Formats: sequence, structure tokens, C-alpha cells
Amino acid sequence: MSGNHENEPLSYREAGVDIDAAERALAAARREIETTLDDRCLSRAGSFGGLYRVPVEDYREPVLVSSTDSVGTKVKVAVRAGRHDTVGRDIVNHCVNDILVQGARPLFFLDYIGIGRVEPGVISGLLAGLARACRENGCALIGGETAELRDVYAEGEYDLVGTVVGVVERDRILDGSRVRPGDAILGLPSTGLHTNGYTLARRIFFERAGLAPESRVPELGVTAAEALLAVHRSYLGAVFPLLEGEAVSALAHITGGGIPDNVPRVLPPGCRARIHRGSWEVPPLFRFLAERGPVAESECFRVFNMGIGFVLVVRPEHEEEVRRRLAESGEEPVRIGEVEAGERGVEFVG
Repeated sequence: MSGNHENEPLSYREAGVDIDAAERALAAARREIETTLDDRCLSRAGSFGGLYRVPVEDYREPVLVSSTDSVGTKVKVAVRAGRHDTVGRDIVNHCVNDILVQGARPLFFLDYIGIGRVEPGVISGLLAGLARACRENGCALIGGETAELRDVYAEGEYDLVGTVVGVVERDRILDGSRVRPGDAILGLPSTGLHTNGYTLARRIFFERAGLAPESRVPELGVTAAEALLAVHRSYLGAVFPLLEGEAVSALAHITGGGIPDNVPRVLPPGCRARIHRGSWEVPPLFRFLAERGPVAESECFRVFNMGIGFVLVVRPEHEEEVRRRLAESGEEPVRIGEVEAGERGVEFVG
């Protein structure tokens, strides 16, 4: 009976969860998190709930806008490459772009990390990326949760989810109702895949093309990891200043589903988007994916952003002004189409 240990004391660590490791990881990142907090934050890291004072003095009728998303299987690339700071930036920028579409600016952000085994270096990398993007977008990293779930996630794997809360004046909400036939459709460039299409892209890179994360890809001039981990950019700084007047009718964040699925989300009934395929140069990354897959062009446009990460629908009389202001902010806007009367949807031409 000497081999029977059923009655011996059992700890949480022995069962698979190391609370102390999680605490060490948070302690190491606390200074980074504190740099994102502003004078409206009424709580600090480690509180049960994040407290934030709504800036009612700046608005006549403030409306809170929220969005939740994940980085998806891009985290698998981060794990294979051993680099974890970029996906933290990805999730913040993705969520900020989503509420920007409705005219909102971000107030605060919360994260959730589910992981097989807490590794302080991984957690600190993720939190450093989250904090950096929050500073860049002017929002507070007000709370989060790290859950060690060995029975859910395999060794070395994790998931990263984020929630943003922002604010917009009620009469400045962009809901697509301003869009009219004749409006110009402008596209802003992406910085790569952003956070969509990675299940297909990983298969092409690592299986069909036989590449490793450190493999240099001659067609792209970078390694596979560098191409796939390029940060999902934020469009807040360039786009938000344009929303004061009446120039912008609608905005669209080009995420999963590409242009065909995302542009119609901001079109009213009776309006259709006419997109000119040849109006912008598709970046080499997407040509690589199409050729090495191979992947049909129609499928590429449904899965990937194809080089256009954000879309503005603009009144034609304001198009020149909007393009000038975007260029002054460092953007390279391209007119990729126009709105016409018809059944709501997207038509590709050219």
C-alpha cells in the first residue's frame, strides 16, 4: 500500500495551476500597465473591476460603444516564432478600429489571456504589447484576466481576447444612414494580413510552401514570421479628425470576410458598392498566398483584406479635402470605387 498516494495533501500547483507564476507575470508588467492609465481611471491594476469615469463634461449625449474580438490563430504563429509582443498590439488596434467605424474614440480596454501553462516571459510580452497599443490609441488598459487552463489549452498554447469601450456623441454616430449613390469609396492600406485569414495562410506558408518561421521568403524580402506577425495597424489617428464635419458618410474595417462582407455592413438599403479591382496594387504577400496555395482570386478577396485595411465612404464634394488631409497625416488613400443605386452588396469590376 506504500504506493497509494490518494490521501496525501494535494496542491493547486500539483493539479496543474501555478498561481504564483501568474502573480509574478502581472507584477513584472504592472509598470507598463500603469503608463496607460489617465485621470479618469478610478482603480488600479489588480482590482476586482475596472473603474472609469465617463467624460460626460465633454459630451451633450454620450453613447458608450463596445467591441470584443480575438487575435484568432495568429497566436499560433506567435507561439511558433517565440514572439509575443505583436499580437498584444494587434488585438487593441483591431478593437479600436471596430468602434472607430461608428465614430467612437476608445476610453479603456480589457484583456483575457487563456493559457496552458503560465510562462512569465510570454505573459509579460503580451501585456507589453497591449500596453503599448493602449498608449498609442490613448486608452487605458484598465483590467484583464490571465487564466491557466491546462485541461483546455495544450502546452505552449494560449488565446488572446480583448474588449474595448469607447464613446461617441449620439448625433455623431455613423450608422450608414448618410450614404448616398455617388459617394466615393476610399481605401487605406493594410500592413499585412492584420488578424484574419491565418488558418489558410499558415497552411500555405508552413505546409504547402514548407517554410519555418525563420525561413526567409525571397518574394517578400522578410522571414515568414515577419510577414505573418506584421502588426494589425490602427486607423484612429488618421481617421478620427475627419469625423467632425459632414464629409464622411460611413467607415468600414476590412476584417474577416474581406471587402465583400464588410463594406455592405455600412450600406443602407438601395445602395451598392462598385469596387474597381485594379485601382490599387495588391501587396506581394497576397500574391504569394494566391500563387502558393493556390487560392482563387474570389476566395482571396473573401478571406484576406488584399491590401486594403480600412474604407471611408465620402461625399463626392469632400473627396479632395479628405484625401488631402489623409495624405497630410501620412496616409496613402486610394479611390477604390463608388456607391451606386442597387441591391445592397459589392460588385467588383475591372
